[in-house]
Amino acid sequence: MLIAFFFLQNLVELECETWVTKGLNIKYAPRSGQKGFKAGALKKGMECDYARQCEYVAIFDADFQPEPDFLLRTIPFFVHNPKVALVQARWSFVNGTVSLLTRIQKMFFDYHFKVEQEAGSATFAFFSFNGISVVNQGTAGVWRTAAIKEAGGWKDRTTVEDMDLAIRATLKGWKFIYVGDIRVKSELPSSYKAYCRQQFRWACGGANLFRKVAIDILTSKDVSVVKKFYMLYSFLFVRRVVAPAVACILSNIIVPLSVMIPELYLPVWGVAYIPAVLLVVTAIRNPKNIHLLPFWILFESVMTIHRTRAALVGLFEFSEFNEWVVTKKTGNNFEDNKVPLLQKTRKRLRDRVNFPEILFSAFLFFCASYNLVFPGKTSYYFNLYLQGLAFAFLGLNFSGTCTCFQ
Repeated sequence: MLIAFFFLQNLVELECETWVTKGLNIKYAPRSGQKGFKAGALKKGMECDYARQCEYVAIFDADFQPEPDFLLRTIPFFVHNPKVALVQARWSFVNGTVSLLTRIQKMFFDYHFKVEQEAGSATFAFFSFNGISVVNQGTAGVWRTAAIKEAGGWKDRTTVEDMDLAIRATLKGWKFIYVGDIRVKSELPSSYKAYCRQQFRWACGGANLFRKVAIDILTSKDVSVVKKFYMLYSFLFVRRVVAPAVACILSNIIVPLSVMIPELYLPVWGVAYIPAVLLVVTAIRNPKNIHLLPFWILFESVMTIHRTRAALVGLFEFSEFNEWVVTKKTGNNFEDNKVPLLQKTRKRLRDRVNFPEILFSAFLFFCASYNLVFPGKTSYYFNLYLQGLAFAFLGLNFSGTCTCFQ
């Protein structure tokens, strides 16, 4: 077996040396330079002699902590079905209750794994290597090396190499399995800026991949028409291009402007019913976190701005479309009832304040005040004030784990 860890530190090398002394066949293989970033590291690793002899490859990012029986629980799926290319495990989070930001992320991931990953596995036997519209981090899974080779190997043409490989392997007829009972501990971004960078990379890469693989999906002979439609329309186009843009334009532009333009009529089903259905679906899966749903709605309203911009950058290949910024994480050893102590650092004004969020906050406060003073057919000022507060709080970095005390 080859276990690939990314962005390794000296600590990993020392740990590998410790296991070598105990007789385990394990290697620490760094590379010079960062060409291709994660995809480049994976490609380089697969070229090693010992990797070529491996039938399966287990992949973890540096902050993931698999259990000792991880391989014993995943490999049997490959043995019993030679057409299985990927066995994907579920993530759990060591810092899921550290701050409001991580709680909201955990709530969304719970929905993602339980509903979207299981649905994709059970219906079309297809899902990205842990990826939907806002989750494109390929890790905590095991690949069959034959499937990787047949699909063309790892490619660095986008920042979502995991999704790229998953689509190419599916077009070759390979199947994927998601196993929610197998959980791997990991860490969520604990600062707003780190989360934004992560989401930008995923959203941008997904939209850019849609541009690159659309023709390949349409011309594939090993995939049914129904599966092609699901992959091309639902999985790529709607989730990665349409959904963030529609949500952003509706909630942050059209609704605020409608209070000042009487001729702009918004049907109730578009403003209230559809969001209410999405809210109920999320609430059913997270009954313990139902009190966080209002915060989740406001937070997602802000994030649609970043995801829309990222989708446009990736779709039209603007200058930032293939940039890779590593997501910063604290690296603390979190415990269930123990909050880590993070040091407070001095930052410049432009690092402390997110100006796009502040500008949107001012715009929303103005529209809300206008609606309050000059009420028309519709009154959205209460919602707009809340949205404005959300933009203001995130614009001033009043979120995440900036300073915590035990």
